[in-house]
Amino acid sequence: MREAYGIILAGGQARRLGGVDKALIAVGGEPILMRLARRLRDQCAGLALNANGDPARFAGFGLGVVADDIAGFAGPLAGVLAGMDYVAANFADISHIVTVPADTPFVPRDLVKRLRDAREEAAADIAVARSGERDHHSIALWPVALRGALRHALVEEELRKVGGFIERFRSVAVEWPTEPHDPFFNINRPEDVALAEAMAAQT
Repeated sequence: MREAYGIILAGGQARRLGGVDKALIAVGGEPILMRLARRLRDQCAGLALNANGDPARFAGFGLGVVADDIAGFAGPLAGVLAGMDYVAANFADISHIVTVPADTPFVPRDLVKRLRDAREEAAADIAVARSGERDHHSIALWPVALRGALRHALVEEELRKVGGFIERFRSVAVEWPTEPHDPFFNINRPEDVALAEAMAAQT
């Protein structure tokens, strides 16, 4: 999907993992960031990483690093906005971004196509990934044109819930099966790393 630019969201503080960069945790013998980049690269017009702090720690991955410009670790929505602003400033011909958190090692290889097709069929603004009867609001296809509304929500209203912003617009959820494993499994706790390793061994 050449009209969508991929933004990997790694701007969080990972408190439950002691503040480590979840994107750099190894799963299946390689950092999650590398796995994600490989899965997303052919689906998108390009890829960038949303991360705060010293960008040098991500050198070698071949990705541009875009920091939040909303102060105080405002959550995933700040990363979505950073991605929208980055694309608007650098790729005027790209109309959408697709966002994926940096702690999801198994995102499907048809993610962008299915989100795009569902958005077009439903005439929706935003398409959201869903599995196990749960919407994954940070895994979504967004129009860059919403960046003004998103900045207002973040700065003027101090909105922080991704779902709270999405519900203001027409959206559609796209279901993926959870067998043999949930493609949107994410790593939040140390024990999740072992689960991810077991899943990687099966794929």
